[in-house]
Amino acid sequence: MNRSALIWGIAVLVVASFAGLAAAESRPNIIYILTDDLGYGDLGCYGQKTLRTPHLDRLANEGIRFTRHYAGSTVCSPSRCVLLTGRHSGHARIRSNGPGLLTSQDTTIGDVLQTAGYRTGCFGKWGVGNPIPDNNPRRHGFHEFYGYVNMFHAHNFYPEFLIRNGRKVPLGNRLFPEWKARETLSKAGGGVAEVAVDYAPQIIFEEALEFIRKNRNQPFFLYYALNLPHANNEGGGERRIANDGMRVPDWGEFADRDWPNQEKGFARMIQILDEHVGEIVRLLQELNLDERTAIFFTSDNGPHSEGRHKMNYFDSNGPLRGMKRDLYEGGIRVPLIARWPGKFPAGIESGLISGFQDMLPTMAELAGAAAPQGLDGISLAPTLLGRPAAQILHPHLYWEFYEYGGTKAVMQGNWKAVRRNFIRHPENPVELYNLAEDIGETRNLAEQHPALARTLAGIMDREHTAP
Repeated sequence: MNRSALIWGIAVLVVASFAGLAAAESRPNIIYILTDDLGYGDLGCYGQKTLRTPHLDRLANEGIRFTRHYAGSTVCSPSRCVLLTGRHSGHARIRSNGPGLLTSQDTTIGDVLQTAGYRTGCFGKWGVGNPIPDNNPRRHGFHEFYGYVNMFHAHNFYPEFLIRNGRKVPLGNRLFPEWKARETLSKAGGGVAEVAVDYAPQIIFEEALEFIRKNRNQPFFLYYALNLPHANNEGGGERRIANDGMRVPDWGEFADRDWPNQEKGFARMIQILDEHVGEIVRLLQELNLDERTAIFFTSDNGPHSEGRHKMNYFDSNGPLRGMKRDLYEGGIRVPLIARWPGKFPAGIESGLISGFQDMLPTMAELAGAAAPQGLDGISLAPTLLGRPAAQILHPHLYWEFYEYGGTKAVMQGNWKAVRRNFIRHPENPVELYNLAEDIGETRNLAEQHPALARTLAGIMDREHTAP
């Protein structure tokens, strides 16, 4: 090689290196905050009248608030499977809280971002399948994990141990002997603590903050999966706990309210998760990472009535029908707030129909990575980056749920069809609702629109594959 060619080659390498550095610096850190059983109406920015969520309301004011975002399913494990793999519940590996695990054939968000050079960490509740090995998050794309791997373990806010990278880390809590004796492999770590000194949600949160600090100088993906405001209902522990299954260290400002104990606990849980979001934003600002970080906030399904908490006490599902374990809107329509200062529009409300299956292709595009082929999700990046005219739209969304007789649902625009008890009675007719005129799904219009009902029933049949 002559001297001029050598100089030109070196120059190309230098330019390429700087271009690669610039591209890396333009990629955001990504923080995805997933709450557990938070309802569409539990946040002030989504209409909550009694409980205050100032940090989340501010996040919504500084970003985009989605009003038609949908969980992957109506309970924990299948919803998280849809989130991680980008495949809806008619195609996903896991479709109930029963047996089932991800396999090496399943590519997750963690896999995609890890391959793209991100440091990936999951802190909180994994809960993807059952029974599940302690190192499951590490097998599926996460460099670091701390929290609950087993979903039933996560029902316990004062567990005897947590999991760090596949190994048990003991805590200072001790279970009532009768719950310890009932522990099984599938529900390992559950039960109710007689000695309660270490509040796991706070310990996990502090570990998540440390992950941000450690990785401030490289792109990172933080999947922060709280187990709030789920009930501490493992083992029916409300019989032995003063605050009736909604277990918190204290009731704080709600202690003197004329509310049932479990509602004081629920209110405190909402306050704690809101404060956690505020602390994350403050840390990003302190580390000069705020304008380099995209934050997403949502819930894994609709609200619950467990641990003696009543969903209607604070109107957790707002105007929607149903709750956790339903495929009516209250069971699957969830908040989604997205904020990236200077990149995502601020103070915007979006009615774009979207779902958990969209998160993998969305994060891949934001990170400059390639998403796997054959996903059910679409990238929301055009809407997030202020280019809604370029946004691809879903022709429909589909769900199926394999518990309580089985339910299927499909939504096409404003039309929603639901077929209940399809396992025992696959011939059951669909119910048909017009969400634009009847968001509460109170008027079944199947008889008035038989052709549309048949069309949506046909989509249910096409979207289903054998689990």
